[in-house]
Amino acid sequence: MLLGVAAAFTFVLSALKLPSVTGSCSHPTGTGMGALLFGPVAVAPIGAVVLLFQALMLAHGGLTTLGANVFSMAIAGPFAAAAIFRLARSVSLPFGVAVFLAASFGDLMTYVTTSCQLALAFPDPLGGFAASFAKFAGVFALTQIPLAISEGFLTVIVMNALVRFNREELNSLRIEVGQEAQI
Repeated sequence: MLLGVAAAFTFVLSALKLPSVTGSCSHPTGTGMGALLFGPVAVAPIGAVVLLFQALMLAHGGLTTLGANVFSMAIAGPFAAAAIFRLARSVSLPFGVAVFLAASFGDLMTYVTTSCQLALAFPDPLGGFAASFAKFAGVFALTQIPLAISEGFLTVIVMNALVRFNREELNSLRIEVGQEAQI
């Protein structure tokens, strides 16, 4: 059941397309929570299904970009989130802080990866990959940084609720919540 909650969280958050001031759009990813609960390998197929449903049902993303979107949102972001969570817990950061950092930076890693993909596909005629990456990352940064922070806080709220009502289940998943789980 918890896997379904993680998938629904990813679907709902990533379906929230918000126009940016740069003419593009951004959205939270929601994959960080699944990566913390089940590991990044389990999130990859969830993210792929979410992106496929969005491409077919909501006309978000698209079938021609599905592979690139899966790599950035369902692989790069969740692996970054899981690594940051482990690192934060290994240096004894409180559970809520570790969740916030993991969800926020996992979301940002998705857009750093997307910026790399776009820079590789459309290198700047004069500055090459680096100039193109700077342009794409700058476009995403204006809207994605506040969205990543918001996603971090929302993920902490949801994880705290899970800790409050499902502590044994989280412990069975080997998620070390400790006694200080609330922030």
